[in-house]
Amino acid sequence: MNTIKNPCTILLTGAAGHIATAFRRACNPCYRFRLADKHIELLQNEHLPTHELVSLDVADLAACQAACQGIDVVLHLAADPNPHADFYDSLLDANIKGAYNIFRAAKDQGCQRVVFASSAQAIEAYPLDQQVATTMSVRPKNMYGVTKCFGEAVAAYFAYCEGLSSIVVRIGNYNDFAPGQTHTTRDMSAYLSPSDMVQLVTQCIETPDILFALVHGVSDNRFKRLDLTDTRTLLSYHPRDDAFKILGIL
Repeated sequence: MNTIKNPCTILLTGAAGHIATAFRRACNPCYRFRLADKHIELLQNEHLPTHELVSLDVADLAACQAACQGIDVVLHLAADPNPHADFYDSLLDANIKGAYNIFRAAKDQGCQRVVFASSAQAIEAYPLDQQVATTMSVRPKNMYGVTKCFGEAVAAYFAYCEGLSSIVVRIGNYNDFAPGQTHTTRDMSAYLSPSDMVQLVTQCIETPDILFALVHGVSDNRFKRLDLTDTRTLLSYHPRDDAFKILGIL
């Protein structure tokens, strides 16, 4: 498998979301972005002269095919993240059809890799005092988590059966914690800071010779909901933040 070329052109779906915005702002000089979102008007007030804006409904396969043309890596963040979202009204189109369409289009258009944003909700039905490893079976607690399990399986299929390099990132509790805030132990153990998120996603884009990987996205919290052993080894991920220290729980 070839090294991902750098600088590369990245299709960033869900580009108006919090994670996508933080990643794009941090890596603005490093990549060329095609910024795609169903609500692209949310980005039109930003100064983005070097990047392309695309209105994209990921439930539309033809639109996904067009969005993936000329792209090296797809960072697929578009989804309905609401754990209470209705399956037929939202999750089916945004999370099920959208995941398949992006992988299908990326393969058809010759993209080199898809980085798929999964979620800790894919394993959230495990007891809260049990750390979850990447080798453990999925155990979703809601239908949103079920859709992320589907996306993980789609990523594995396209990697092993169609040869498309695919990395799944189970994102924990992405947040910008500040001292003095109150959060649950689960929130802190699953915390992923903005700076650690940027490092992890960058490693997912640039680490060569990966056909398929499932990795965990949390910071270096004293207690970790998700085990980082495989993530550290495979991606040379070195998180620096700890929710317990940030919040003054020593």
